[in-house]
Order: sequence, then structure tokens, then C-alpha cells
Amino acid sequence: MDSLIYSLTATVPVFLVIVLGYVLRQIGLLDGGFVTVSNAFNFRVTLPVLLFCDMAGSHLREEFDVRLVLFCATVTTVMFFAIWFLARLLLRDKSLVGAFVQACCRSSVAVLGVAFITNIYGNAGMAPQMILGSVPLFNIYAVAVLAFEGEHTGSTGDNLIRAAMGAVTNPIIIGLALGMLASLLDLSFPPMVNKTLGMVGGMATPQALICIGAGFEGRKAVARLKPTLAATAVKLMALPAVFLPLAVLLGFREQALLAIVIMLGSPVTPSSYVMAKTMGGDDVLTSSAIVATTLLSAFTLTFWIFLFRQLAIWDSKNEKIYFA
Repeated sequence: MDSLIYSLTATVPVFLVIVLGYVLRQIGLLDGGFVTVSNAFNFRVTLPVLLFCDMAGSHLREEFDVRLVLFCATVTTVMFFAIWFLARLLLRDKSLVGAFVQACCRSSVAVLGVAFITNIYGNAGMAPQMILGSVPLFNIYAVAVLAFEGEHTGSTGDNLIRAAMGAVTNPIIIGLALGMLASLLDLSFPPMVNKTLGMVGGMATPQALICIGAGFEGRKAVARLKPTLAATAVKLMALPAVFLPLAVLLGFREQALLAIVIMLGSPVTPSSYVMAKTMGGDDVLTSSAIVATTLLSAFTLTFWIFLFRQLAIWDSKNEKIYFA
């Protein structure tokens, strides 16, 4: 029972804030313009500042987990290309391949992922290092699959170059990089600067969750029903089921393991819709997958957090370890 309460406490508040955003949109207090501007503000300002603060405040020389970064990068690469291969093999409608691969692989780690981990630990924990290993590759591989599979404009080479440049100039990646530099150089800031950065970064999670709820369009969830359900099952259940046991066998525990859970089992990132629409992918399938995974992840993430808190894993000394 304690593990169930712990799991619900980790996930339910996050989704209640999303529901609040939806309700505020329905009663007319928020509109589409607010969602658009707020999403841009979160992406360009508050999330980069939040991740900068968490990374800069860490003792990176002692705490940087190269194994976690490499594991996240390797898993991201393997799952993208494996699902791409299977999608080309199994999907009858080949025009859906690019959108389907995106829906299966790209997680909302910078928004919902940080929200979950912050709700549990009070800070972003190992999320910045997980993001460092996964988000740049999410962006590059997503553009690659859409460049090859979508009805894109421009050459494949141009699209891949834009993908690489987009990863390098991504504000979230820049925030992480600057935070790493500040941590490695052991930089300290005046209290007024720290307070200001903390206030700006503190807006990131609640504002992002409000925007997800306010931008929710339930009618799109029924479009492309079969591929949407397939992508949702892969995203929320199959990928964690395949890769989390491997993470446990490799010795990842507590905050690192939770970061991996979030990377694998979070819902599809809303930015996938914009990318699919601009590169000739199936934007209807993408929006449907975003809606479906956001709704169902309230249950699946609770399940995964409950499972890995409940299960005892024997370490090298045959002592039982419980997560978190």
C-alpha cells in the first residue's frame, strides 16, 4: 500500500495541474494565444533556466554519471532505428511511418519528465543528465525519419543539417551546456542572481503543465485509431518493459533509474506535432498519439513507478534494495 500511495503521489498532482489547464481553457480564462506564447516562453526561457540551475548547482565533477548519459544515448539510438525498421516492415500505409516512429520514441522529458522527478525529489535530480543523453538525439533522429519518410520539402541532406543545427541551438541543450560549464568551473553567483534564476526556473513546471492541459484537443484522439493505439502501447508499455530490466541489470538505481523510467515511459512531446506538420509527416496521427499518451500515461507511469518501488532487486551482497 505504501508503494501505491508513493506512486500516486508522484503522478496524480502532475496530471491534476494538467486538468486544471484544460478546465481553465474550457471556461474561457485561457485561449490558444496564451498556449502558443506560453509554450514558446517555457521552451526558450523557463525550462533552460531551470535545467541550468539544477546542473550548475550539482557537483558535476563528483556526480556526473557518464554511464547514464551513454545508456540514454544508446537506448535512444537502438529504439529509434529498431522501430523505424519494424514500422517500414509492418505498417500498410507507408505514409504513416515517420509520424509513427516519432510517436513511439520521442518523450516529453523536458516538460513532464522534469515535473515528475521534481515532484518526487524536490529538484530535477538526474533528469538533466538523462536529457543530455537523449534530447539531442530525439531531435536529430526525428528529423531524419521525417526527412526520409515524409512529404518534405528540400533535400534529405539539408533536412539532416537543419536537424543537427536545431539540436545544437536548442535552448534546453544550451541551458544544460552552460550549467555544466558553471558546475565544472565551480562558479558561484551573488544571492540576488541565484534568487532571480530560481524564481524564473520555478515557473517552468507548473506553467508547462497548465499549457499542456489548455492545449488539449480531445476530438483528435479518435483519429487514426489503430496506429495511435499501437504507437501508444509501444511508447508507454513496450519500451519500458524491454529496456528497464536492462537498466536494472546494469546497476542503475534510485534517481538514475527514475530518470530512465521517465525517458522511456513519458508521453509524446507536443513538439512532435509541429515537426510532423512542417515536414510532411502525418500530423493527425501525431496529435492523436500526443493526446492518447498524455491521458494514459497517468496510469502507466504510476504503474512503472509502483512496480520498481515494489520489486526488490538483489545487489552483489544479496541485500534487498528498494527504489526511492
